[in-house]
Amino acid sequence: MLRRSSFVLVLLIVLENSVSAANEPVVALWPAPATELPVEKVRITEKGEHVVSSVHQPSLTVFLPAKGTATGAAVVVCPGGGHRELWVDHEGFAVAQWLADHGIAAFVLKYRLARETGSTYRIDVEALADAQRALRTIRNRAAEWGVDPARLGIMGFSAGGELAALTSARGTDGAADAADPLDRLSSRAAFQALVYPGNSKSIQPVKDNPPAFLVCGYDDRPDISSGLAEAYLRFKSAGVPAELHIYTGAGHGFGLRPTPLPVGEWPVRLREWLGERGFLAASAAK
Repeated sequence: MLRRSSFVLVLLIVLENSVSAANEPVVALWPAPATELPVEKVRITEKGEHVVSSVHQPSLTVFLPAKGTATGAAVVVCPGGGHRELWVDHEGFAVAQWLADHGIAAFVLKYRLARETGSTYRIDVEALADAQRALRTIRNRAAEWGVDPARLGIMGFSAGGELAALTSARGTDGAADAADPLDRLSSRAAFQALVYPGNSKSIQPVKDNPPAFLVCGYDDRPDISSGLAEAYLRFKSAGVPAELHIYTGAGHGFGLRPTPLPVGEWPVRLREWLGERGFLAASAAK
């Protein structure tokens, strides 16, 4: 008979394997550590959704379009969860699958969590490094994955939107003399999609920031809905192309779930915007 601690460990391992999204490949972002790290945790909500925490080995789950359907565009998807956990289903895997089904390669990022109890990680250090590493990793394997490095963007939900905005603002061209070959590659995002991002006041765009697609619900907290509207005006003032959608009848955390409400069509609007901005192949953008 298993002891309780052993049973919990086995359960966590089983759940970890089950949450990797229908056998999609998972790519580690950093070299394996010399010492053993804590086991990644997964809990399941009453609705059957997976929520991940204790992320110490950041990774990308890869969703590629079917052969012959790829547009060449790609996006890193950052789930939200208050920097304490990651809601990887409706703000990660479901979104990535929709994008792949519509010709856009998608990579769900599990990043280190700065506000989890006992965490020593920081949003603008470790989490930012994970997102930048994700962009560099995809560019490094662009030919293998059928991705155009010039059409690689980032999107995020809630806390993940905060990270996506930060990453978009702090992209670099890479250092030609870096010891790590990946650090020689660009961490710049070609576009950003911010879905009810956290800390909208911190979004202070400057002219060279990537174009932005912004989404939230009218019934969200004022700092999210009104805050994102104010951020849109800052994008416009800075000369950064931006498009804002505020959906009636939607609050916080809608992500991508089945719904008859108009908010369920936001991915369609995103794809239209990407096509209009020239990020999709001409044949696929129609």
